[in-house]
Amino acid sequence: MTFTAMTKAVVDTQRELLENSEKSLNDMFTRTYGQLYMQNSEVFQDLFAELKRYYTGGNVNLEEMLNDFWAHLLERMFQLVNPQYQFTEDYLECISKYTDQLQPFGDVPRKLKIQVTRAFVAARAFVQGLTVGREVANRVAKVIPTLGCIRALMKMMYCPYCHGLPTVKPCNNYCLNVMKGCLANQADLDTEWNLFVDAMLLVAERLEGPFNIEAVLDPIDLKISDAIMNMQDHSLQVSAKVFQGCGQPKPMKPTRRTRSTSENFNLRFRPYSPEERPTTAAGTNLDRLVTDVKEKLKLAKKFWSTLPYNICNDDKVTAGVPDEEDCWNGHTKGRYLPEIMNDGLTNQNNNPEVDVDITRPDTMIRQQIMALRVMTNKLKNAYNGNDVNFQDSIDEASGSGSGSGCTDEMCSPESDISITEAPPGPNKSEPKDSSVRPCPHWLVILVTSVLLVLQRQWR
Repeated sequence: MTFTAMTKAVVDTQRELLENSEKSLNDMFTRTYGQLYMQNSEVFQDLFAELKRYYTGGNVNLEEMLNDFWAHLLERMFQLVNPQYQFTEDYLECISKYTDQLQPFGDVPRKLKIQVTRAFVAARAFVQGLTVGREVANRVAKVIPTLGCIRALMKMMYCPYCHGLPTVKPCNNYCLNVMKGCLANQADLDTEWNLFVDAMLLVAERLEGPFNIEAVLDPIDLKISDAIMNMQDHSLQVSAKVFQGCGQPKPMKPTRRTRSTSENFNLRFRPYSPEERPTTAAGTNLDRLVTDVKEKLKLAKKFWSTLPYNICNDDKVTAGVPDEEDCWNGHTKGRYLPEIMNDGLTNQNNNPEVDVDITRPDTMIRQQIMALRVMTNKLKNAYNGNDVNFQDSIDEASGSGSGSGCTDEMCSPESDISITEAPPGPNKSEPKDSSVRPCPHWLVILVTSVLLVLQRQWR
């Protein structure tokens, strides 16, 4: 499953949960209160509209938005339980100031604020994290190979033909040194990438725990109903305190509509049953989807540092470890003797196969390291329940700089990271399968060593 597919699945599921919750509340309240609800439905419609806007990246302060919802609901409820009075806009504004002091809705607003804030912060952070992971992979996919890498690849793949050894494949360790030199900058992503994946897994725990968005949204209609019932039960005490603080309102001229409407609120709803949690369009609820995504994320750990092993373990590229005596070592058919370089740019100073300038890190790669660092901090804040303002994390850290990379005309815009299990490589117990789709004009150069692996693994 690619990051794009994972992001779409989570976004679609959570959006559907929001829509189902709004529909459930609308159906229940319409069925119970009828015209009375329809006349005041915009209060609830605004609530869900703001929740959707927050989830899709809008600049919404959840705490303030929920406070406004309960204040507006109190204004409407107060008029409904006191139909014998007429209320001016100034009087209604005065009423809303008493929401916290009077607690007319009981403890529901406080509990719901905690649950909604934690759930939506985690849900939005998780989706944003998946998006950032995808964008980082897309940008790294556009980094152009250096001339030193191209020369090394040509020597590894085509020199056997010049020596009359067309059937002899490169030695595995020889391939590893070539690929570690070619992918030295990419390997430097590994530390921040692993921290990013760990932070994603932490936030995923929030989506599976008591503050997961599904558990919060499913019974939200019943919780709001309980709040309304509490207001109705204590309407006399609430009204008396409001009259004391805001003054006695003017009486309404008697009509058939001025009778008390308290009987409209005498129906309590049946208790919520967890077994009734609705399934999504995908046929499963969110916690199952998150569990699946977590497994895919775990496979992405150490993804960049194991990239050379994923390439060189392919029997279409190298002779493999068992045939290390009958392979192309860069000079002839025989064992490859030089030691394997460690990962990262600074460890390539003495790479025997690729000429790497360790003093000039790739600018695009460094920008993506910063993007991952920014997103990781936001994920940690979200895990702790702190709201974070998501701008484009990639743009914050990358920008248009002068680093290496392909232009839009040169590169495919739809590279993505694909996560599947790969066979273990030397000195690596669990390498993860991934790579980049090269730019079109490099296809001839990378025809065998990289392309055969990458085209298959990144679809």
